[in-house]
Amino acid sequence: MAEFIQVATLQEIPSGTAKQVVAGGRKIAVVNVRGTVYAVDDTCTHEDQSLAAGPVVGEILVCPKHGSRFHLPSGRVLSLPAVRPVSTYPVRVEGDAVLISLEGSPGQGMPHRR
Repeated sequence: MAEFIQVATLQEIPSGTAKQVVAGGRKIAVVNVRGTVYAVDDTCTHEDQSLAAGPVVGEILVCPKHGSRFHLPSGRVLSLPAVRPVSTYPVRVEGDAVLISLEGSPGQGMPHRR
C-alpha cells in the first residue's frame, strides 16, 4: 500500500495555481485545478525549468521557458519543444491537507511527434 505524505495545504495552492514542493529528494509540482489536485514532476523534460512557475490552463501546465504543455492527469506532452512526458503522482486531499505518494507513474502517452 502506498504511503502518502503531506506536502502542502489547499490554502497554499489556490485554484488555477501550482506550487513546487520537495519530497523524497524530488521536485514535484502540485497543481489545483478547480478543486482537483494533481502532482507531476516539476522539471520540464526539454530543459531544466520548474513547471510550477508556469501558467495553469485547465488541466494543462505550461513550461514558462519555451511553452511546452503537459496534460496533468496523464503527464503527456501536448506541444514541443518537450518530447517526453513527466511522471505523475497519486494525490489525496484530507480536509485542508494535500498528500502525495512518491510511488509515481511514468507519464503516459506517446512522446509528441511532428
